[in-house]
Amino acid sequence: MNKDQVKGRVEQAKGSVKEVTGKIVGNENLEAEGKVDKAAGKTQATYGDLKEDVKDAVKKP
Repeated sequence: MNKDQVKGRVEQAKGSVKEVTGKIVGNENLEAEGKVDKAAGKTQATYGDLKEDVKDAVKKP
């Protein structure tokens, strides 16, 4: 697992917490911010996954 995968998944988790908290307290801005954080985290995690796939493909003969 590389740093992009870790950071992306952490960002997704933070985004989920913000989104749920925003829904619970009725704060639409916090909910929207959570959705954005979640999407950004997913993008970064996917990028990290692709880097790992390429690294693994290069290692195989």
